[in-house]
Amino acid sequence: MFEELLRYVLPKDLVESFNLVNIQEQDETLHLYLDECNTAPSEYKELSLLPNGFYESSTIRDFPLRDRKVILHIRRRRWVDAQGKSYSCRWDLTAEGTRYSKEFAFFLKDAFGYLPDSSPIS
Repeated sequence: MFEELLRYVLPKDLVESFNLVNIQEQDETLHLYLDECNTAPSEYKELSLLPNGFYESSTIRDFPLRDRKVILHIRRRRWVDAQGKSYSCRWDLTAEGTRYSKEFAFFLKDAFGYLPDSSPIS
């Protein structure tokens, strides 16, 4: 039932390919921590890849929930082949030139005609 609720709250790509691993509330901001699932990238299926930890997390602003700002902390998985070359999945989760989720950026642009402050998340 919890995963079903996430389908209504998070962007589709995140629900299908990432696991929610932690939730923290700080001031009036809800921080959701997501790790990429342990599934090797399909575009490299001919290679024998082994999981090799995660890249540093990226932060994305998403729709507010219950009067709280929402910040997604996304960790993409790193894979290596037998020679030690790194691989990862390519994700297109943010609107170009922003740190907003695509859906939230579309909403803001539609509502205001532009994207408000796209400065880094503090």
